[in-house]
Amino acid sequence: MGHRLHPALVHFPVACWSLAVVADFAGFWFGEPAWRWSSGLLTVGCGTAIVAMLAGILELAYVPEGPAMRIAYWHMGAMLCACALFCTRLLLRLEDLRALEPNTVSLLLDAGGFLCLTVGGWLGGKLVYHHGVWRSDSH
Repeated sequence: MGHRLHPALVHFPVACWSLAVVADFAGFWFGEPAWRWSSGLLTVGCGTAIVAMLAGILELAYVPEGPAMRIAYWHMGAMLCACALFCTRLLLRLEDLRALEPNTVSLLLDAGGFLCLTVGGWLGGKLVYHHGVWRSDSH
């Protein structure tokens, strides 16, 4: 087939994590109906991130040595940091598998996770659009 799996999978955790951050901060204006969505989105985001990261590790062999490989390592580090922050955010605000209202710590984890997600996504885009990594015709 020639298509890489990692680029197709990353959209799920990116979308879920981004929407979870929006839901948490929207809780300031809309209350519980907004932030209640966050734990479900974080759960799906963390679960699909594991699958996307495994695919990325397997497809790392397609990254050429040199500048692209250095960017790939920075991309992996940023995304691992985002995953750790979002998983921590999820686990800290669950009680008996029920979501708790976001507090200052969870909002800081949201902000840090989103920052890492943004940097990691930008680096992933640089790999694809600048270095041509993961295009179906590469390697």
